Amino acid sequence: MDDGVELADMIAQLRGELSRAMAEGEGNGLRFRAEKVELELTVGVERSREPGAKVRFWVFDVGATARTATTATQRLTLTLQPVDGATPDRPAVISGDELPDEC
Repeated sequence: MDDGVELADMIAQLRGELSRAMAEGEGNGLRFRAEKVELELTVGVERSREPGAKVRFWVFDVGATARTATTATQRLTLTLQPVDGATPDRPAVISGDELPDEC
């Protein structure tokens, strides 16, 4: 699929961007708690006919969907709860130390 990216790759890139934002925010006075990440995507589903085939979900750029006339697309909404791997029971914080009123 030339004009799409696999859903897993898109989520991996999002994870990297959020991690980078957390690292770059370290030590800043203004912080953001990442409680939810909501994504609305246009996806196409592809199933290969080869042995051992799997189903793949492709995420399309909004402008690209017009060029994919042979692929049926659907709108998909994902709500992700970011957590820090070291403390998965607490929401991730985008930057430095905890403020006194945060828990």
